[in-house]
Amino acid sequence: MEDRDVGTWGAGNFDSDTAADRLSELTGRLIDEIEQAMNGDPVGLEPDEYDGVVVPCNLELLALLSERGYVGVTLPPAVKLAEWKKTFLDVWERSIDGLEPKPEYKVERRAVLNATFDRLIALAEES
Repeated sequence: MEDRDVGTWGAGNFDSDTAADRLSELTGRLIDEIEQAMNGDPVGLEPDEYDGVVVPCNLELLALLSERGYVGVTLPPAVKLAEWKKTFLDVWERSIDGLEPKPEYKVERRAVLNATFDRLIALAEES
């Protein structure tokens, strides 16, 4: 006889329909926040602005959740992520020098941003 409730497929914290619904809501909110930032004033995406910091954080969270393979995690299409990457990095490139970063920071940060977007794009292509 099965000991699990209907809608539960394991003992893990994310092994149920309710947990999957929660992850869908959470990833939806992260995506909505990114979408709003991308459609807003580009100044908000500059590296020293709120969305300039939060967008990469949200992208990283989406990637981490997706990499775990949890049911309920949703990602935007890879094409949309590629558009976001272009928008975000165009703003970053136009504005980073105004903050007078050390050259090594600029190189390292650019690499991290590119890797974050590319990782999420690859995950979206797999799903």
